[in-house]
Amino acid sequence: MSDADLIVRIAARGDGVTGDGRHVPLSAPGDRLHADGTLAPGPHHAEPPCRHFPQCGGCQLQHLSDEAFAAYVHDRVAGALAGQGLTAGEVAAPHISPPGTRRRASLRALRLGKQLRLGFAEQGSHRIVDLKQCPVLEPRLFALVEPLRAMFARMLPDRRPGQAELTLVDQGVDLLLTGIAATSLAETEALLAFADRHGLARLMIGEEEEGAPITLWEPDPVTARFGGIAVAFPPHAFLQATADGEAALLAEVRRSLGDARMVADLFAGLGTFALSIADDVPGRKVYAAEAARDLVLALQGGGNRLPGRIFAEHRDLFRRPLTAKEAERFDAIILDPPRAGARDQVAQLATARVPLIVYVSCNPASFARDAATLVAGGYAIERVKPVGQFRWSTHVELVATFRRAG
Repeated sequence: MSDADLIVRIAARGDGVTGDGRHVPLSAPGDRLHADGTLAPGPHHAEPPCRHFPQCGGCQLQHLSDEAFAAYVHDRVAGALAGQGLTAGEVAAPHISPPGTRRRASLRALRLGKQLRLGFAEQGSHRIVDLKQCPVLEPRLFALVEPLRAMFARMLPDRRPGQAELTLVDQGVDLLLTGIAATSLAETEALLAFADRHGLARLMIGEEEEGAPITLWEPDPVTARFGGIAVAFPPHAFLQATADGEAALLAEVRRSLGDARMVADLFAGLGTFALSIADDVPGRKVYAAEAARDLVLALQGGGNRLPGRIFAEHRDLFRRPLTAKEAERFDAIILDPPRAGARDQVAQLATARVPLIVYVSCNPASFARDAATLVAGGYAIERVKPVGQFRWSTHVELVATFRRAG
């Protein structure tokens, strides 16, 4: 039997690829494609754990075995590097977050008459999958799905979209609602009762185009913790998708940094890395640059508990990247840009004599493009650690260690 019909790998967007290059949705390595278009499942074709798969856009790869999914995460990173003609000294075994650990989610809501749909959008569509099960969400988030459904059914105007953004913080669930408004005392009291009944850490309402949301409920200041330091958590602030995945990223960053004493953390956010690594080595100092003013203020507040260790600056690294001369003051630089990567910042670093760059990425494609610039500038890719925080999805993260030759 020819291998032309055998699924040999999974492409970046989740389709299986046959030996002769055809893309086959919902196939796994080892499956065989019949002439009539049907699949003969192979040893890596698993039974999806969720009733909503494959309609729900939250997961694309529940039909893969754990082994095949781990291989996909590894190959996404290795393949992105190969596409730029690059190789790493080592592509380590991937870290995969377990089910039930996703600590943030954005659920869409829509009321059509007496019907209310609440959940994630279908793959490639705006249609909402009415969520009854979710094996990726942390149980405390999923426990709010039915209460939110009932609340939206009462308060969401007909045919107007709504949204619930849920994030697990130190005090419990932080909830931001859009699409509804507390325009009367009765509506405000209903929302406050909802927050009290479900023990929310904070309840906010607002629309993105109207600026900062309004906080209705916050019994105690909401915080997130990095390196044991509690940091104020502004609305819309970013947290890694799972605590487990954050720990894996941080462990790799620490491994790469070693005993570096002067460290820069670029695109520092709330201080996920800066605050966590500042106290690892006696005398270590960390410069942290971040463009969002509210995040910088929160990071500065946390840094005050490490006097003389954290130096935070409000700086847009896209408009004003750290120059090569500025970068050369540091023993190591942590780079954690958004999905688009850091083209201009990397161009500066490629000409700098910084011994070590640790690049944390949520997009293997933009990372590989930036990696090519660093390699052309004289850096070698010592090691890459893939991380699959978004279990069963095509979203892959990584930590890469670059050392300047000589």
